Amino acid sequence: MPAVFPGLLGLDLAAATFEPFRDGVEIARLSGRTGQGETGPGETALLRYAPGASVPMHEHTGLETIVVLSGSQADDDGLYRAGDVVLNAAGSRHRVWSEEGCLVLITWAAPVRILEAGE
Repeated sequence: MPAVFPGLLGLDLAAATFEPFRDGVEIARLSGRTGQGETGPGETALLRYAPGASVPMHEHTGLETIVVLSGSQADDDGLYRAGDVVLNAAGSRHRVWSEEGCLVLITWAAPVRILEAGE
């Protein structure tokens, strides 16, 4: 039976359970649960960034797909707003932050490797 998350595009998050992920960033794991602050293969989640929150430099060991649902998110390559889809290829590296806060739907095809300590 498929996992179904009704109302996601309407931002009805009543069924989502958020937990700490990184400082100022919360995660609601939709599939592929792993340890706190880590990602696993085939994982899909919602990430909620508080205003000013960031994720340190990291490397993708597989494709990462991001859909910005609300607010805006930036990385070393640009600024992404609600409705934008971002694909980060395996081997890509970047830092991520959100000045205003945001909610993103994210899928990791493989684990992410943190390269520097968070702030």
